[in-house]
Amino acid sequence: MSDTPKFEVIDRRKLKADEEKEGRQTAEAAAPPEPTGPSAGPQLVVNEAKRDAAAQKSAEAAAESQLDSGLPEPPTAAESHEQKAAYDASAQRLDDLIRAQNPGAGPQPVVGFEHLVQQLYVTAMLQMGAGTQEGQRPRVDIVGARSSIDLLGILAEKTRGNLSPSEDRVLQSVLFEARMAFLELTSMMTVQAAPPPPPPAKK
Repeated sequence: MSDTPKFEVIDRRKLKADEEKEGRQTAEAAAPPEPTGPSAGPQLVVNEAKRDAAAQKSAEAAAESQLDSGLPEPPTAAESHEQKAAYDASAQRLDDLIRAQNPGAGPQPVVGFEHLVQQLYVTAMLQMGAGTQEGQRPRVDIVGARSSIDLLGILAEKTRGNLSPSEDRVLQSVLFEARMAFLELTSMMTVQAAPPPPPPAKK
């Protein structure tokens, strides 16, 4: 008989797999049976707001993915810098031509963030019939106005935290006024579109 101790190599992966299998079987046995029909007991209530937010987030992600797939590769930093320099030079030549033809005209104002906000606001108001001359029937593009107002809302959302206090105040004020005008106009349209009440029945 040899004094050398005997030892056995145990594959721990197999033991772990067996333990996990036994654990799953135990959990399945302890779990209550699923109801097969309608039950009068408590039911799981799904939070509608969370479900809608998740669906909207998923739709936005799908739209962004689709947009990315259809776009070409973005320009490099060098290409963008070169194009910007060429654009600035071309704009300067245009300013020189304007001043040559109109000596009294001063330099063109620098376009800033407030010009973008103002352009979207004016577009929305014109689409809602503002600026119509007296005696003329206003031409209203309510769907286009909604798109312009939505663009202002997107601008406010995407620039949150990156604006100066005055820029944020202008944007929020303009967005509030445009939405109020939209509400007033759609309220009038709803009243006008309402069918007249039926005539009273003759006795």
